[in-house]
Amino acid sequence: MKLFQSSNQRANSREYQIQNLDPQKNHCEIYHLTTGYEFPWDTVKALELALMKTFCIPSISRLLDKTGEFHHRPQKRYDDTAIIVSEISKWGYDSDRGLAAIARMNEIHGRFRIANEDFIYVLSTFICEPIRWNERFGWRKMYEQEKLATFYFWNEVGKRMQIMDIPPTYAELMKFNREYEAKNFVYSDANRRVGESTRDLFLSWFPPLIRPLVKPATSALFDPNMLNAFGFPEPPVYVRSLVENTLKIKGRIVRYLPQRKQSDFFIDKPTRTYPSGYEIHNLGADRN
Repeated sequence: MKLFQSSNQRANSREYQIQNLDPQKNHCEIYHLTTGYEFPWDTVKALELALMKTFCIPSISRLLDKTGEFHHRPQKRYDDTAIIVSEISKWGYDSDRGLAAIARMNEIHGRFRIANEDFIYVLSTFICEPIRWNERFGWRKMYEQEKLATFYFWNEVGKRMQIMDIPPTYAELMKFNREYEAKNFVYSDANRRVGESTRDLFLSWFPPLIRPLVKPATSALFDPNMLNAFGFPEPPVYVRSLVENTLKIKGRIVRYLPQRKQSDFFIDKPTRTYPSGYEIHNLGADRN
C-alpha cells in the first residue's frame, strides 16, 4: 500500500473540485468539504481558540460565569457547543438536523440578554480563526473559494439566528473582528474564572502526571491581548516555540498523507459526554 502521495497527486482531486465551485452559490458544499475532509482537526482546534477568544470579552464572560456551566459541567458545555456547530457544518444550515441545531441554539440564547455586537463578534470568530489558523499551521493555506465560502456559510447561519447588521463582505467582517477585539479585550475577573475553567478542561484530557508540563502550552497560542484579558502569565518562549513548530511540522506531514476518504467532523466520533449518542433538543443547559 502506498502510504504517502505527492502534493501534485493530492491537488488533482478534492482541491480541484473546491477551486471549481462558486464560493457564493456553492458555499455549503465547499464548507462541508473544507471542514470535514480537508482540515477537520485544524478546524476543531481553531474553534477551540475562537471559543477562548470570546471569553476575553467581559460582557460575554460575565454571562457564562453567572450561568456556571463552564465551572460545574465544562466538558458537557464544550461538547454541546461543538456538537451544535458540527451538526450545522456537516448537514448544512437548511437541513433537518441543521435547522434543529440552530433552533436549539436560538432557544438557549433566547433566555439571556445578549448584545447584537457580541453576537456578531462570536459569529466572526467562526470565520476568522480557522482561516488564520490555516495560514499558520495548515497542511496548505485555504483557497480564496474556501475563505469566501466560510464567510457566506456563517453569514447565512447568522441570519437564521436573527443577528442584525452582520458586515456584508468578508473583508469588512475581518476588519470588524480586529477592531472589536482591540476595543473590547480587557481584563475582568469573570474572564479569568471562565478561562481557567476551560483551561482546566483542556488539561483534563491529558494523564494527571503530565498536566503540569502541559499547562504552559495551553496558552502558547494566545496573543498578548488575550493573555492580558485573562490575566494569564506569558508562557516561556521555548514553550511557545515548541508548540508552534510542532503544529507546523504536523501540517507538513499531513500534506503527504493520502487524501481522506471519510469525513471527520466532531460528531463523527463518540463524545466524552454522550458516548452512546445524543438528541439535539436535549443539548445545552437544562430547561428551567
